[in-house]
Amino acid sequence: MGHFISLKYFSPAEIKELVALAGEIKKRPSGFSKSLKDKSIGLLFEKPSLRTKTAFYLGALQLGGQPLYYSSEEVKLGKREEIKDVARTFSCYLDAVVIRTFSQKVLAEFAQFSSKPVINGLSDFLHPSQVLADILTIQEVKGDITKLKVVYSGDTNNVCNSLIYIFAKLGGDLRIAVPRKYMPARSLVKEADEFCKKSCASIKIYNSLDKAVKGADVIYTDVWTSMGKEKERASRKKDFKKFQINDKILKLAKSNCIVMHCLPAHRGEEITDSVIEGKNAKVFSQAENRLYAAKAILLSMVAQKPKKGGKK
Repeated sequence: MGHFISLKYFSPAEIKELVALAGEIKKRPSGFSKSLKDKSIGLLFEKPSLRTKTAFYLGALQLGGQPLYYSSEEVKLGKREEIKDVARTFSCYLDAVVIRTFSQKVLAEFAQFSSKPVINGLSDFLHPSQVLADILTIQEVKGDITKLKVVYSGDTNNVCNSLIYIFAKLGGDLRIAVPRKYMPARSLVKEADEFCKKSCASIKIYNSLDKAVKGADVIYTDVWTSMGKEKERASRKKDFKKFQINDKILKLAKSNCIVMHCLPAHRGEEITDSVIEGKNAKVFSQAENRLYAAKAILLSMVAQKPKKGGKK
């Protein structure tokens, strides 16, 4: 059974195929308008969502499928019903389910008991659909990622973790700028190192944004305080204050570098208004590409036989 839980389970070729498919759908959407005819896609979201919900909901519709949205209060996953019971029930009705949850463990358990594809719409640890859209955006604007210097500044959250996986698989130069207190998990770094040996990727951790960003082709950031960590916001603002993407930092990168943010943005914190509204920003192209990435994932998981890389 194939699932889209983590990019670590996919080969570089499979990831490239997904990105290429997203680009093809973007170029000729009408050619895919009946690809999910008679297919039903469940969206079970325990966390708030704007882009992910819209991308997968409209994605299913525009591919000819029928999306069904379930809020956290409707299902109360693991509380009102056991996770394995919900997974088995959905498998009777749906052709796939997109889950946005607080815990990666919830996704893993759900996938274990689901006979239909399970798609990660975000967890506390990973956000793989986001970084597929990110790679598509970078390729559209800057070309081959293996020839670029990409800098991520900020919290080592689910987006950062997924960027580490996808660069480790595909290759390229990824630099993570983060305070020492917020270093990536050692287990993730160790795992990524093994992938890097095959892809020749370079993933380095910096505790200084100034050093990391010199000569960058792409600068990427995200909120300093993710959902579920709101109580830490005051302390995080102090810890990350030197990791803000602003005009001064932008001058250290290449003049034609692009600036990315997965949104929502806390303007004035991780990024200034002048940068996100500036000529280098590709934030809303990035947001648009979430739709095509979602469609590519749905097509690969539902309309076609799942790839071996998506196995549990």
